[in-house]
Amino acid sequence: MRRIIYQVAMSLDGYIAGPNGEYDWIVTDPDIDFNAIWARFDTLLMGRKTYELMQGQGGGGGTGGLKVVVFSRTLRQADHPKVVIVNENSDKVLAQLREQPGKDIWLFGGGSLFRSLLDLRQVDAVEVGLIPHLLGGGVPFVEPSAPQARLQLTGHKVYPKSGIVGLEYAVHYAAPKGKPKTRRGKAAAKAGK
Repeated sequence: MRRIIYQVAMSLDGYIAGPNGEYDWIVTDPDIDFNAIWARFDTLLMGRKTYELMQGQGGGGGTGGLKVVVFSRTLRQADHPKVVIVNENSDKVLAQLREQPGKDIWLFGGGSLFRSLLDLRQVDAVEVGLIPHLLGGGVPFVEPSAPQARLQLTGHKVYPKSGIVGLEYAVHYAAPKGKPKTRRGKAAAKAGK
C-alpha cells in the first residue's frame, strides 16, 4: 500500500508559509537533492489555498508530470480539468489512491489539509525541513485541534551549509477516545471491582 507523507519546509517557530502565503524565507542547500525528493512521488495532495497559490505563480495545474489531487469544498472539477478535485468522500478517495500501484503520495500542503488527513488517520510519515528562520506568524505546520499522534524519529540529517535540519518521523496514532484508563481504574480492575 502506498504511503502518504507530509513533506514540508517549516520555520523554527512552526510556520510553513508567511501570513500571505509567501515562502521566500525558505533557503536552499546545495547538498539537498531535490530531484531525488521529487522522484519518490507520483501524486501530490494539496488543499485549495496551496493549489491557488501555485496557480497564481504559474503552476498551471501540473507539477512535473505528477498527478495533482486538490481537496476543496468550493472548486469545481469542470473548471480545473488538469487536476482531480475532491469535494466529498475524502476517505474513500484516499483509500483508492493508496491501493493503486505507484510511488508514495506527497501531502504537499498545507497545514489545514494535514490536520484533516490526521483526523482520518491517513498520514503515514512526516518529513520536515526545519529552516533556521523565525516568521512570527503565518500558516501553521498543522492547524489547532489536530488529533494526537506520536511521532517516531526514523531519520535525520543536518545540512551545515544552510543550517537546515531534516527530520523524518513515522506517525503512530493515539488510541480511539474511549474510557480513560487511570491508575485507580487499573487497580480496581485487578481487585475485581
